[in-house]
Amino acid sequence: MRLRDLPSISAVLATPAASTPLDRHGRAATTEAIRAVLAEARAALLAGGDTVPDAEAVAALALTRLEGASRSNLRPLFNLTGTVLHTNLGRALLAPEAMAAALAAMGDPVALEFDLDSGKRGERDDHVRALVCELTGAEDATVVNNNAAAVLLALNTLAKGRDAIVSRGELIEIGGAFRMPDIMAQAGARLVEVGTTNRTHAKDYKGALTAETGVILKVHTSNYRIQGFTKEVLAPELAEIAHGAGVPLLNDLGSGTLVDLSTHGLKREPTVREAVAEGADLVTFSGDKLLGGPQAGFIVGRRDLVAAVNRNPMKRALRVDKVRLAAIEATLKLYRDPDRLAQRLPTLALLSRPKAEIEAQARRLAPTLAQALGDGYTVEVCDCASQIGSGALPLDTLPSAGLAVRAGGGALTQLATAFRALSRPIIGRIEEGRLVLDLRCLRDEAAFVATLAELPRP
Repeated sequence: MRLRDLPSISAVLATPAASTPLDRHGRAATTEAIRAVLAEARAALLAGGDTVPDAEAVAALALTRLEGASRSNLRPLFNLTGTVLHTNLGRALLAPEAMAAALAAMGDPVALEFDLDSGKRGERDDHVRALVCELTGAEDATVVNNNAAAVLLALNTLAKGRDAIVSRGELIEIGGAFRMPDIMAQAGARLVEVGTTNRTHAKDYKGALTAETGVILKVHTSNYRIQGFTKEVLAPELAEIAHGAGVPLLNDLGSGTLVDLSTHGLKREPTVREAVAEGADLVTFSGDKLLGGPQAGFIVGRRDLVAAVNRNPMKRALRVDKVRLAAIEATLKLYRDPDRLAQRLPTLALLSRPKAEIEAQARRLAPTLAQALGDGYTVEVCDCASQIGSGALPLDTLPSAGLAVRAGGGALTQLATAFRALSRPIIGRIEEGRLVLDLRCLRDEAAFVATLAELPRP
């Protein structure tokens, strides 16, 4: 046993190798890391080991430990899953203009709630209100921290302690078992279900109207489709029913879009402007899905109802900060130039990327990946079917291409684990005995190649 040969903490701190962890992480953290490394070395010797690290080696191991502990789990990764708006991977990528605006707002005081013209207190919504109204045709608009919050706040304002009528076929559940009935309950609204799962008629809504009705709610079923023998009441007719009874119509679009996606080669989704024009009194939608901005929830519509929403005490708890507001404003401004939107908005650029371009990229990268993996794996270019994600157009896919890796035994699972452990993790999907890397969302080819070089040499 050679415990006495282990260096002391002070001896390790005195080595030139300790200068790097001391500079980067400070004396307290470096000392604790050295202590932990020495404890592991001591335990290894007690277990029968015969390797005694010298002071320089202990300092190097301490640095490795500190660097690993300080590395953020929110570091960038390669989303090669084939899902463009992947909720678990952060959804929309921000445009450079949005990132620059957010960065500027981070480093200096800004006129968040200060009116520069009058010198008096202002409203933070004023930074985006006019833009949102311009792009949607709504009378007024407000913004909160996500669309679930927007629905919660609107329902609480319009129907707290009152009935909220909704079709059974629209009682959606989104990711994480987050259900519309639960949001309605937390908002204080009494859920009144009408119709059946597959068929709801105008008479069902009319029959449910009472003096206790606070709102009729229409929910865009963005993450599933009911097909076959179906019937729904479209928004224009539903607006007539609501307004005839003196009740507001709230239309939750979920993953709302500000442009006609069909002009970019995608299947059409209802736009916010259309929902407003169809007679909805309030419309709610997300900012970080098809809109392509940061996480946010918008409430647009009648001026008096938006004012009521803003008077709700819950609004303060759900508001967005200066950084996100800056990014939202910059993103919305891109929509003023529709001719260049697909080039400037990353989400739309990825969704509209042609298959031929992706396939050419796959052919370039296939030899590089094969060389990085070695003889135990085969790599081939494959066809892929990408999806929008985040509940948008669940039955529609986008023709794409990628790289399919095959290997025997449990090698694919081990490879997926190794990919996730890289400095910039590579996230694909395992299906049909292959690890598939859909390249639709691969924007930085050089960085991908550099990251592959980190894999252990075959």
